[in-house]
Formats: sequence, structure tokens, C-alpha cells
Amino acid sequence: MASAAEQLASNLNFSTFAKAEDLKKRLWFTLAALLVYRLGTHIPLPGLNPEAYAQAFRGQAGGILGLFNMFSGGAVERMAIFALGIMPYISASIIVQLMTSVVPALENLKKEGEQGRKIINQYTRYGTVILGALQAYGIAAGLESGQGLVVDPGWFFRVSTVLTLLGGTMFLMWLGEQITSRGIGNGISLIIFAGIAAGLPTALAGTLELGRTGALSTPLILLVIIVAIGVIGVIVFVERAQRRLLIQYPKRQVGNRMFQGDTSHLPLKLNTSGVIPAIFASSLLLLPATIAGFASTTAMPAWATSIVAALGHGQPLYMVLYAALIAFFAFFYTAIVFNPKDTADNLKKHGGFIPGIRPGERTAEYIDYVLTRITVIGAIYLVFVCILPEILVSQTGIPLALGGTSLLIVVSVTLDTVAQIQGHLIAQQYEGLIKKSKLRGGKRGR
Repeated sequence: MASAAEQLASNLNFSTFAKAEDLKKRLWFTLAALLVYRLGTHIPLPGLNPEAYAQAFRGQAGGILGLFNMFSGGAVERMAIFALGIMPYISASIIVQLMTSVVPALENLKKEGEQGRKIINQYTRYGTVILGALQAYGIAAGLESGQGLVVDPGWFFRVSTVLTLLGGTMFLMWLGEQITSRGIGNGISLIIFAGIAAGLPTALAGTLELGRTGALSTPLILLVIIVAIGVIGVIVFVERAQRRLLIQYPKRQVGNRMFQGDTSHLPLKLNTSGVIPAIFASSLLLLPATIAGFASTTAMPAWATSIVAALGHGQPLYMVLYAALIAFFAFFYTAIVFNPKDTADNLKKHGGFIPGIRPGERTAEYIDYVLTRITVIGAIYLVFVCILPEILVSQTGIPLALGGTSLLIVVSVTLDTVAQIQGHLIAQQYEGLIKKSKLRGGKRGR
């Protein structure tokens, strides 16, 4: 039997969207916010020699700078005020979420509901300021170490660079929160999506140009396109895949009336963690490059130089750590966003149960067992989708925007955004049905 939400979703059409005034306002606000973000990626950092920096970037575009540039929407290529992007906020979120699992005080805050989440979000903002300041200073020191990149090196340039880049990151964090509350949701993800999507046409054009000049053979380009289409198909299939657990509700008597028992489903996504593992893994692997930039003004030990070189984009150690971090965060983030015990308690409170499983602790154990098994499949899928295209990118020199991580983020965020829009439309239609029923009830009363 289809649920009420599914029936409403099947009735959605263009006329429903045309009547959804609140949704249209949210869409326009989201587009305006993303436009502001894209404009900020073209405002250059003061005090740089643009020609010298552009030449230096071209020499490093295939490495870690290219990865930074992909996540920042091209801001690193232009060394714009949004060059840090939203990555310090994501790194701070990783650290705070890890600490909530090991620090009892933070774990208690997490259980306090909305008030506790507000305090944890405030700690995340403080962490963003610290990490953003360190990364901005590392960028400033790295720019000064380059030959002729900075017009007037010194402490004034460093302080102004730190304040400008940190201010850009804090503004993007605020902008993401505004998109989440006043737009269509998923603010941080949409900012990352906008940056990557803006680079896809350039990346595709660059790949075709490599084919025209003979740097890449036509069969290899066709292979890359086929792999990209296949990866997109896999992403769409898995992101929409669910493992549905049958939930039954017993018969109940209200007054003299007996109501039949109902059945429902508890949907468990095959990839509960979404794009978070790929983003978290990428942001953590960017930290060594930041540390290297921070220490660029002094001579680094030989072992540190070797580690930084081994963690370069496309290196075997980078790939191994990337895959391991993706698998780890797939399990870690799933454990954070989905609590089997709370789900089992809610089912028990409302009289629901899984056939053949005793309500309460046994139900929680069963849900955790099923969730762990499907998370294994989800983690393998994430590693495959992210690593396979990355190998092709590193071996062929194809632009990073066509890599697995970027495709995963673009497709997943697109699917989530469409789901958010459908949710707003369903809510709009449901409110319309409620109003109509009230009007009919009022007329009958007269």
C-alpha cells in the first residue's frame, strides 16, 4: 500500500510548482546566494603579481593545488578572497564530531537536543576560525616563498592575507547556513557543488583540447567519457537504493471502534553517509599540503619532504589513505546520523515492531546488524566511485574536475536537491489539502 507521501508525490506536476510561492522564493534566494559566491571567486587577493602567480599555478595545477582549486570553485587559480573555500569549516566539523565520540561533555551536549546542537555548532565555528587562520597563514607564507609572487612581502601582506582569506571562509560558512535556513537546504553541500559544477565545462573543454593537440588519444578520451557515464549511473542507482525493513502495527481499540493493524517500512539507505566521507577524506589529505606551506619559509627535514611528496595527488600512498579514510568515514558518519537504539525506542513507543524480532533491545541489535551490512556495501561503492576515476585522472593528466570525488558530489547533491524540492512541493500540496478539508468541514457545519 502506498503511503500518503508517495501518493502526493505521484500527483506533483508543473501546476503544483507554479502555485508553490514559498518554494520559488527559496529557489531565488539560493540562486542569488550561489551567484554571490561565484562573484567572490573572481575577486583577487591584494598584493599579488597576477602574471607570476598564474605561471606558478600552471606548473602545479595537476597536484595538490589543483585539488584545492576544484573544491574552491577556481578561486585558488585566481587566488581570490574565497581561495580557502569552505574546507576549514568541514575540517573543524570532522574534529568536533570525532571529539563528541570521545569527550563525555560534548557527548552530553549532543543528547540535549536543539540547545546542545547550537553549542556544538558554536564550537565548530571557533574551530573554523583557528584552522582557517592557520591555513591562511600557510598560504601567505607559501606565496612569499615564491619568486616574485608577492609585490611587497612582509608582515603587512601576511596579516592582510590572513584576514582576507579567513573573512572569506567565515562569510561562506554564514552563506551556507542562510541557504540551509532560508533557501532549499544543504547549504554547505550546494556551495561545494556550485564550485565543482562551474569547473566541469572548462575541464571537458580542456580534455577535448588535449585530444586535439595529440596529448591524449581519441580511444582514451572515449574510455574516460564511458567511465564517467558509468560512474554517474552507479551513483544514481546506489544513492536511490534502500533496504526497507517491514514494520507492523497491531490492532488497536479506540472507544467502541476497532482499528485494523497497519504495515509500513523503515527505509535504510545503502549509502547513509552520502558525499560526506569523500569530502572529509579529501579535506584531511589537504592538511599536509597546508603544513608544508606553513613551513615553507624554513628548511623542512628530509623525512617531512618525503611524506609531503608521497601524499601528492595521484601518488600510491595518497590513493591508499584516500580509500581507507573514505571507508572509515562511511562507517563513522553513519553511526553519527543514525542511532538504531533511538529508532527501536521510537518504534516501541508507537507500538510498531519488526515481524519475528522482539521490540526494544533486540530490534536495535537487528537494525544495527542490517545497517552494518549495507554500510559495508556503501563503503565499497564510495571507494570504487572515488578511486577508479582518480586513477585515470592521475595517469592521463585529465582535469581533476572529471575525477570520482567531483562526480560523486555533483550527482549526489543534485539528487538531494531534487528531493528537497519535492519535499517542499509535497508539503505545499498537503497544506492545500488540509485547507480544502477545513473549508468543506466549515460548509457542512453551516
